[in-house]
Amino acid sequence: MDQLSNLLNGFWQVVTPTNLFYVLIGALLGTAVGVLPGLGSAMAVALLLPLTFSLEPLSALIMFSGVYFGGLFGDSIAGILMNTPGNSTAIAGSFEGHRMAKTGRAPQALATAAIGAFTGGFLATIVVVFFAPSLAAVATKFGPGEYLALAVFAFVATSAVVSDSAIRGLAGLAIGLAIATIGIDSVSGAQRFTFGVLALLDGVSIVVLTVSLLALGEVISVASQVGRPDDRSVIPSQGRPFLSRAELREALPAWLRGTAFGIPFGVIPAGGAEVPSFLAYGTERTLDKRRAKPMFGNGAIRGVAGPEAAGNATAGTAMGALLALGLPTSATAAVMLAAFQQYGMQPGPLLFERSGPLVWALLASLFIGLIVLLVLNLPFAPLWARLLKIPKPYLYAGIAVLACFGVYAATGSLVDQILLLGLGLLGFVMRRYQYPLAPVLIAVILGPLAENSLRDAMNNSGDNPLTLISSPITIGLYLLLALAIAASAITKLRARQRALADQR
Repeated sequence: MDQLSNLLNGFWQVVTPTNLFYVLIGALLGTAVGVLPGLGSAMAVALLLPLTFSLEPLSALIMFSGVYFGGLFGDSIAGILMNTPGNSTAIAGSFEGHRMAKTGRAPQALATAAIGAFTGGFLATIVVVFFAPSLAAVATKFGPGEYLALAVFAFVATSAVVSDSAIRGLAGLAIGLAIATIGIDSVSGAQRFTFGVLALLDGVSIVVLTVSLLALGEVISVASQVGRPDDRSVIPSQGRPFLSRAELREALPAWLRGTAFGIPFGVIPAGGAEVPSFLAYGTERTLDKRRAKPMFGNGAIRGVAGPEAAGNATAGTAMGALLALGLPTSATAAVMLAAFQQYGMQPGPLLFERSGPLVWALLASLFIGLIVLLVLNLPFAPLWARLLKIPKPYLYAGIAVLACFGVYAATGSLVDQILLLGLGLLGFVMRRYQYPLAPVLIAVILGPLAENSLRDAMNNSGDNPLTLISSPITIGLYLLLALAIAASAITKLRARQRALADQR
């Protein structure tokens, strides 16, 4: 039971007035940013990243733990009260949540989302505590070929399999890999695509990349829609911010089923919680049809409970995959990986040995962050909705200023300000033409790992390409990837056939 003793030591480090304050601040900021449509948890972490460099590593990572889960719940508030989810992961829960709000049950919908987020995140974090060290131990058997297979799996799964358009997803992947090549080649020492600019010798800072693509790109996108009516109508939330015993009995099975969907998807590079949340929603809807009095379509509490638990369970185990394997399975996890790297931590098999106390303190802070979010959001969730009333010009102008000052404070380079604007325009163009951003971030993070693993594998084997598929792990990963591609292709083909049939 080493995990329990290590976790207790982590709690001993976290439970101080200063660290609890940072958890609270992170939860508040994460929820506040997540509430705003178009933003979300990845945006919250990206904006906070350059502002935390003056903090100790433990304090900064503890703050990020609050942001990590707070952004997800903030997404749901916007979806329930105004039918505009802050992020795609909250779409499934907003279907029935908004219907509950329209029938005067907004407080119950928000309470269902809050408790579901707590349940999914809490159970998933327990799984991480007990299995992440074992996963890291297995990962120590990984060589260059295995890491390359893992990176390829993440690349293809997040770009070709999960994206609505495989071509757009692969294009986003190519953009990210191109950005990752800028700087000095770590093997030969040659300059690549620096164009004589000394500031680019170290490559494009991940801080600049995340803030520009996620924050500034969204600002420019919103600014391009100036003149369009702002029809944000928020349903007021008044009444008891808790659930009755009957409602708890109704929601409990859905919370548990949603958690069961979300936990395994957290370790799969599926781009986020969209897939498990929709699976949970579809399951609850199917079960509802068997009831004597179906509730879906009229504000079914299970239609909120299942997806919310699934989304946060996915986020919980995604943290385990990030810590144990160094594998970001979503855009938010990719930004969190950048945060770890800024503090000299390299998530992966050796992380628990090299930075054990810090890692266990982070895991302990996830539990505390979930409790803080539950205490904050059950009674005060309606207050967050008032952020939706901030006029867009003031709101997004403030985000733009914060992004520019944050990047300058982090790097102190005017070249990075120019890159911030250029990559922000790239983010705007990608949004305009519906190119996914997650493949870009994951390609930049994992691109160097894939390149170095490929080179090491070739050098160690005398340039024998068969070494890339010479172990059961690599064969298993490539077979799993092939099955995922085939399943995705069949699903999309059937959807296209149904669409053609409906048109006829």
